[in-house]
Amino acid sequence: MIFLTALPLFWIMISASRGGHWSAWMPSSISAFEGTCVSIPCRFDFPDELRPAVVHGVWYFNSPYPKNYPPVVFKSRTQVVHESFQGRSRLLGDLGLRNCTLLLSTLSPELGGKYYFRGDLGGYNQYTFSEHSVLDIINTPNIVVPPEVVAGKEVEVSCMVPDNCPELRPEISWLGHEGLGEPTVLGRLREDEGTWVLVSLLHFVPTREANGHRLGCQAAFPNTTLQFEGYASLDVKYPPVIVEMNSSVEAIEGSHVSLVCGADSNPPPLLTWMRDGTVLREAVTEILYLELEEVTPGEDGVYACLAENAYGQDNRTVELSVMYAPWKPTVNGTMVAVEGETVSILCSTQSNPDPILTIFKEKQILATVIYESQLQLELPAVTPEDDGEYWCVAENQYGQRATAFNLSVEFAPMILLESHCAAARDTVQCLCVVKSNPEPSVAFELPSRNVTVNETEREFVYSERSGLLLTSILTLRGQAQSPPRVICTARNLYGTKSLELPFQGAHRLMWAKIGPVGAVVAFAILIAIVCYITQTRRKKNVTESPSFSAGDNPHVLYSSDFRISGAPEKYESREVSTLQCH
Repeated sequence: MIFLTALPLFWIMISASRGGHWSAWMPSSISAFEGTCVSIPCRFDFPDELRPAVVHGVWYFNSPYPKNYPPVVFKSRTQVVHESFQGRSRLLGDLGLRNCTLLLSTLSPELGGKYYFRGDLGGYNQYTFSEHSVLDIINTPNIVVPPEVVAGKEVEVSCMVPDNCPELRPEISWLGHEGLGEPTVLGRLREDEGTWVLVSLLHFVPTREANGHRLGCQAAFPNTTLQFEGYASLDVKYPPVIVEMNSSVEAIEGSHVSLVCGADSNPPPLLTWMRDGTVLREAVTEILYLELEEVTPGEDGVYACLAENAYGQDNRTVELSVMYAPWKPTVNGTMVAVEGETVSILCSTQSNPDPILTIFKEKQILATVIYESQLQLELPAVTPEDDGEYWCVAENQYGQRATAFNLSVEFAPMILLESHCAAARDTVQCLCVVKSNPEPSVAFELPSRNVTVNETEREFVYSERSGLLLTSILTLRGQAQSPPRVICTARNLYGTKSLELPFQGAHRLMWAKIGPVGAVVAFAILIAIVCYITQTRRKKNVTESPSFSAGDNPHVLYSSDFRISGAPEKYESREVSTLQCH
């Protein structure tokens, strides 16, 4: 605040009042330090026609009316004053020159109040002026700080002390201004109402660290012990700075998470927690928590904290990583393929951290990746052996999930080597084992008889499918002495395969030669032969000519009932099909 020297208003007053009116001028208020003195400037005027020989005057304290017996501060006629002012008051002005300036010394708090002047020209020519001056006895300098102090913008702080005592002149010094700037003393300035003030200015650019700084000003009077100090705390406004926030947070699915955001600003900021542009929580506060109960993978992501006030804003982000077990893998791609085609199957899942993905078939690992969410299985040229059930397994340290899927490989029929014919007594049974997908149609051809029998004629042919294998059994009777040629033909939409079935005798070494599958089939044939002999003995009038015998559906027998010599143990519990005896 800069004070400009004002014109002596009382001179203007005097010029205007030279018309013969009772009038007076004095400052409406004036201040001084306790223990010092104060000069209250005063000018008065009266009608010109009175022309008194002597002019007297009286100063009253706190009341202008003599009948109220106010304390007399000064009286020119008798010099009799109130005890509070004895030795403390005297007139500096010349009443004859219409100057009523009053000097009060050794000020104490009880002298603070209103001061009135009364002109006395003799007789009835007395007049108490309504104008008065209020004296304020102070003990601290006046530090003036602008109403708004903003960090980064230059500010001017002033220290003002009254300088209305002609006997004692004050000196100003700053306290606690180190680092803020060097003061500039403007000097003694006249105020608008004719009083005087000593002013010192301090210019500086405040920082946020200066907020709350205690700045002091001291007024001292040389050659005395009088010292007066005043202080002001700087209220520096500055934009928010986020000073407290979580670093990256990892949490297990279902756990509790607390995110914290704290900001330093003046005034306090509006703190807002946001995610993907959505406000989750906000409040005017210095610290704001965001509580997440039983977090889910859907809450994984980046969270932002925004701090703002009228002077600016700041924002920071924190990434929440929710750790969870893999989801059940999803599988897509080619599930049905023709032999020789390329098969591509994609297995994918979600988890945190990324899982180990594995695709296997019958406990054999076919493909695997580490810390990937997708796994591609490529089979360049599928074969029938690729047909079957597969598993895709995803696992990390938080759990494991798996998905099963089936690959169906379609191919033309293959007649396996265990296909053959065998004779026992007068019965011949022919076994045709076909591997194919889709299921084939099977027919037995007897070229010498010009006869073809297919699987639809169930009284002669029994068929059973297990996985990709189709086993068809043709039973002939009365053919043991001269067994016919038998050709097995299998057909599906991808091709046709024919094989003339080799004939094997009934020697017991046959069990070891034909292998495990053949042993099972031969066992069924043996049971059929036993049944046939039993039936023959019961019938006396059986014709000897070759014929096809009608049969019922096969009965299921178990290895606990019959044991095959030379068959591996792993086949002992397999179900075996044969013809049922009647």
